[in-house]
Amino acid sequence: MTSTTPIMLDGRSLTRAALITIARQAATVTLHPDALQRVRRTADFLAGKVRCGEPIYGVTTGFGSNADKLLGAHRARDELPGGNPETRDGSLLEELQHNLILTHAVCVGEPFAPEVVRAMLAIRINTLMRGHSGVRVATLEALAAMLNRGVVPVVPQLGSVGASGDLAPLSHLAIVLLGGGEAFFEGERLHGAEALRRAGLEPVRLAYKEGLALNNGTAQMLACAVLALDRLEHLADSADLAAAMTLEAFAGRGSAFREDVHALRPHPGQVTVAAHLRDLLAGSTLIDIPYHLVPRFAPWTAQAWREPEDQALHFDIAWDWVPAHRRHGRESFYTRFLPFRGGKKHQPQDAYSLRCIPQVHGAVRDALAQAARVVEIELNAVTDNPLLFPDVEGAQVIEDQVVSAGHFHGMPLALAMSYVKAAIPVLASISERRIAKLVDAATNDGLPAFLTGNEDATDSGFMIVQYTAAALVNDLASRAHPASVYSIPTSANAEDHVSMGANEARHVLAMCEQLGQVLALEMYAAAQALDYRRDMLNAARRLARHGDWRMLAAKIGGAPEAGHPQHAQFEQEVRALMQALAGAPEFHPGTAVARALEHIREEVGFMPRDRAMDGDIRRMIALLAKGFQV
Repeated sequence: MTSTTPIMLDGRSLTRAALITIARQAATVTLHPDALQRVRRTADFLAGKVRCGEPIYGVTTGFGSNADKLLGAHRARDELPGGNPETRDGSLLEELQHNLILTHAVCVGEPFAPEVVRAMLAIRINTLMRGHSGVRVATLEALAAMLNRGVVPVVPQLGSVGASGDLAPLSHLAIVLLGGGEAFFEGERLHGAEALRRAGLEPVRLAYKEGLALNNGTAQMLACAVLALDRLEHLADSADLAAAMTLEAFAGRGSAFREDVHALRPHPGQVTVAAHLRDLLAGSTLIDIPYHLVPRFAPWTAQAWREPEDQALHFDIAWDWVPAHRRHGRESFYTRFLPFRGGKKHQPQDAYSLRCIPQVHGAVRDALAQAARVVEIELNAVTDNPLLFPDVEGAQVIEDQVVSAGHFHGMPLALAMSYVKAAIPVLASISERRIAKLVDAATNDGLPAFLTGNEDATDSGFMIVQYTAAALVNDLASRAHPASVYSIPTSANAEDHVSMGANEARHVLAMCEQLGQVLALEMYAAAQALDYRRDMLNAARRLARHGDWRMLAAKIGGAPEAGHPQHAQFEQEVRALMQALAGAPEFHPGTAVARALEHIREEVGFMPRDRAMDGDIRRMIALLAKGFQV
């Protein structure tokens, strides 16, 4: 078990952070004594109403389409001559609650991860602590003991329509409390009764409304939503970091991220991402460098470099000279910039996948923020039915104090998760577009095709990295259809509109893994590209610092021959390029991006020529899952 400080549950103050600690660190819970007083008061109220013979939905009536059936004083077969041949323990009221759990635990598929189930248990306990559900204190204490002792019910993933809440999966939680079903205990999958026995616990016999209170609610969809949002908020930061690395690899433009620019369209997420990018890029000498300083890749040859340090490189560099007669109409441009075309195109703005990072990443963050707002309300909401109000003033009939409402309906969560579900492939898609731009020699601003030197024409480099990212994005997009728009009525049309929120939240949680994989692939490619860009620029700087303009001129295409009328102008302009390069500071990414690149290179080395990449990619995915401290 864990040594984490126990978390107090009172029905009113559970936070996402606390739930994550319970779910992922197996923190134990305690029950607030004041809240237990409310629970006891409501349970006593309900017991009193039952003794008075009041008709109460789900207590003295059947459920759903059986709500019009009142329970009798005894079983029908008791009237047989000789008595009832089917002996059963307990009253009809107890049997009603017991059977509800037994018959509703019908989910199928692989079990949820233990962290999801622990979150479900904590959510269910917390909502029942509000004191509007009618459960006994002893039952709540038994639930808390099951959570604290490490009994994790086996909850198959498929079976909830999200109204009346997550009936089937919550029944799989409750059936273990009764000594049925299955549970994991200390890593072993056991019968529920055996799991309780090994944990030193006894099964519970349910009282009035307790079965209904245990399985009516939104705990599965809420647990998945909370865990998914926690993961997605970290992935949103990773997406910004991946984008910043890619921007550095392009020696991109930073003006699109200025604070005053985003003040004109101040969507919160957009403003946040722009500020985050400014922080990540701070200290960079790659961003906003003049076009003419950036060489383009050329294949390495044995004659490419003279110095031993440079002969170890995996590239050559090149520019083209723009002669005077081809500068007409662009004189003002060539007043600012020297007439050399290298890697950077002479255009004042980057592609959308770079320039619009704040707008796209920020919109995704806004979707997460909206979902977080909904989730934080739901964490401390009462979501079962009927709701009990023992202290309502002026009550004249039972319906004034026992109200059938629809708080179990998952549509608030379902629609919030639909929004997030649509946002995930958006974030993955723009990341994949940046990968595609990095590997394509037509769009990568002078980097090598597929990010490999390929001097012997045998290397594929990062070509297939983009294929894998494309496959992941397609799969995410295919899964992004909102489940919430497709209600299928249940319970003989008594539940004629359902939310499908459980499927929605489950999909979102599963989609987090693939989004992380796409972002890891972008970082993998961006690290390779960034190394190339930095090393190509610094090689050009070293060449210029040797002080021989002819060595630099040898890298420039379109040069006029000696004696040509334009040769003197060419020499003058090459000398100016040499002076600009020699006087430039060493080229490096921003401080935060440099730290991230260092972390990556501790796990995955630069790839000078083809090698097996599957291990690299596994390490990149693991590194991103662990998170970057930049």
